Amino acid sequence: MKIWHTACYLRLSREDGDKAESDSIVNQRNLLERYLAEHPELELVDFYQDDGFTGTNFDRPSFRKMEADIEAGKINCILVKDLSRFGRDYIEMGRYLERIFPVQGVRFIAVNDHVDSEQGRYDMLLPMKNLFNTQYARDISEKVRSAIRTKQQRGEFVGAFASYGYRKDPENHNHLVIDPEAARVVRRIFDLFEQGNGKIRIAKQLNAEGIPSPSEYKRLLGERYHNGRKLGQTTYWTYATIHRILRSQMYAGNMEQGRNCRPMMHGKAKQRSRSDWTVIPDTHEAIVGKDQWARVQTLLDARTRTWNVQENRSPFAGFLCCGECGRAMVKTKSGSEIYYTCGSYKRYGPTVCSQHRIAHAVLEEIVLHDLNRVIDSVQDRRVLAENAGGPSAKPAVQGEEERLKDGLERIYRLKKSAYEDFREGLIGRDDFIRYREDYERQEREMKAMLKQTDQRQEQEPPQRPWVQSFLQHGRLTELDRATVAETIRKIRIFEDGHIEITYAFSNELGLLESEGGIVV
Repeated sequence: MKIWHTACYLRLSREDGDKAESDSIVNQRNLLERYLAEHPELELVDFYQDDGFTGTNFDRPSFRKMEADIEAGKINCILVKDLSRFGRDYIEMGRYLERIFPVQGVRFIAVNDHVDSEQGRYDMLLPMKNLFNTQYARDISEKVRSAIRTKQQRGEFVGAFASYGYRKDPENHNHLVIDPEAARVVRRIFDLFEQGNGKIRIAKQLNAEGIPSPSEYKRLLGERYHNGRKLGQTTYWTYATIHRILRSQMYAGNMEQGRNCRPMMHGKAKQRSRSDWTVIPDTHEAIVGKDQWARVQTLLDARTRTWNVQENRSPFAGFLCCGECGRAMVKTKSGSEIYYTCGSYKRYGPTVCSQHRIAHAVLEEIVLHDLNRVIDSVQDRRVLAENAGGPSAKPAVQGEEERLKDGLERIYRLKKSAYEDFREGLIGRDDFIRYREDYERQEREMKAMLKQTDQRQEQEPPQRPWVQSFLQHGRLTELDRATVAETIRKIRIFEDGHIEITYAFSNELGLLESEGGIVV
């Protein structure tokens, strides 16, 4: 009897319309445990559980961990309650069941749908079941979006976490009430700004007084809050936080929602322009008066200025960060000298990070010396020259051309398959038109990329400037932004003078990605 090393996969999401009682994690687990007991050839490796993750995509933490364990050879069988627990994406489901798992030698079992890849090919109804699961999730997704839009237009709060300064009404979670402690801080921010204090100065003052930032305040209250815009170490007030508070209409008593939209079920949320946000006036008690809020907006607009980021741009801009707090280093001038200082320290003082800086001339000398050391490790300079842009670069372009042609062929097959599904009545007209438009868009983009590739093949590939300098002089003699962007991924500056340089050389240059660290 062959022993199958089995992963039991569990998933539940209310957003997909999953029935909380019958599809609960506990019920799924009990069913799979009974199935394992009845089939001794299935040896349990582990339970992989994604509770609260949609089935409309496969970007789920436990699913990815299960994939890694399959790649590591720990698992060769997947057991689920039914196909909808595994996923609700018609195309991706077919890719896993028909292509990926057979190649990996993975057995797939969906108990309630009577699917077992070891019993032979999947029956003809399997694609239809996957399609129904996809359509069900799409319908639920649209209903959820519609319900959220309706609530927003009625002025009901639909967010997971109340805005700083408020909390959800215990008797009605769609209504906000004032949080007295946080509201005092909000009023103070508006008062300080109206008195002429800048946003950075306000942030510094709040940090110096030890007042928790909004994200830290929520965590102190026990809320499982995570702000994706912040670095993990950032638990202090910043310019951006003060700016968002001063701009928010929530504090004038107006419900401001709908900042982001997700145009498709699988799409990424996109930021809407401010004019498209849903704003309903007088839905909750204001923290600041409407007159004061309007005066602050006038002041904010008056202080707005256009900033030319290209002017006097440092060659290290975007590559230089503090090794202690992770924030970007900022360029400062002292007399005729240019220095790079920790951005957190410069803006908010010693309460968030320590004072440390490095002169531009010193950093340039260190990076140039170390870069020459790393590049000098290439044994054959002639190979370096050829791989850096001579005729031998053409195979890479030709490989890209082949990949694009394969992609066009795949799009053609998908278009044909969608038409056949529509003709057979497996998908509706609206879905067919949506699939066709998406495939045609991908086809246009790939053809445009293919045209660019053909033009590149007709031209002599240019040499990289830093490679030419290296070959001509035997070493790099100066650093410019193009050279830094081509060769360096990140430079970290530490308080003790330690510098870490992470390089990003490609294998085609004969150098692997490398990381160096030096002390000055």
